[in-house]
Amino acid sequence: MSNFLHLERHGLVLVVTLDRPKMNVLSREMQNDLADVARDVATDDSVRAVVFYGGERNFAAGADVKEMVHWDSDIAHRESPDLQSAFNAVASIPQPTIAAITGYALGGGLELAMSCDLRVTADNATLGQPEILLGIIPGAGGTQRLTRLVGVSRAKDLIMTGRFVTAAEAAVMGLVNEVVAPEQVFTRAVELASTLAAGPRLALAAAKRAIDRGIEVPLSQGLEIETAEFAGLFGSVDQQTGMTSFVENGPGKAVFE
Repeated sequence: MSNFLHLERHGLVLVVTLDRPKMNVLSREMQNDLADVARDVATDDSVRAVVFYGGERNFAAGADVKEMVHWDSDIAHRESPDLQSAFNAVASIPQPTIAAITGYALGGGLELAMSCDLRVTADNATLGQPEILLGIIPGAGGTQRLTRLVGVSRAKDLIMTGRFVTAAEAAVMGLVNEVVAPEQVFTRAVELASTLAAGPRLALAAAKRAIDRGIEVPLSQGLEIETAEFAGLFGSVDQQTGMTSFVENGPGKAVFE
């Protein structure tokens, strides 16, 4: 399907591995392939969680600057929606998604990672949005997703200075969820994805929708979204399985279909 993406199943988990030596620079072809995979996965009920992995050395070191260096403003206006479409497609996957980060996650690479629900990161990884050093700003969601993850002040710090951060600093600011040894990144990401994959599929998707949609609107509207998602789960197989198991066997013992 793709020269630069490899798909592998680990039970209910799909692992999407980026493979464009040496640094997994995200060409337009790769971005288009990511969008295609994301859209296919979104309608595949046999996939219950997705891991995006860059291999043992690097997650992704940004977009391919060589493809953009000669753009003018008109071209940039025309091309910008496509720059965002791949990562928007990843963010729209209804199943839980995890970025397994090794080495560098910079520019478009970090934008891809932030499009996932969770991020498991090597303790020697380096993250950042260095576009300002090229005389531009992030254009594939970085200014928006980074701000929502770490807040306005920290997002301005990273974007306006272009500085890199360590995995430890990224964890403190909430940019990543877990920091592990480099050799444990893949295993831990798949382990976490497998745990989520065994959970209630409908409820997980509802939680993801409520959070992602609610953060875009005032609190009052967010609460309405939560109410709709909450009520919509009653009568579902997830709710019936989970609550029946709780009443009969206690918490945390439900086995979901």
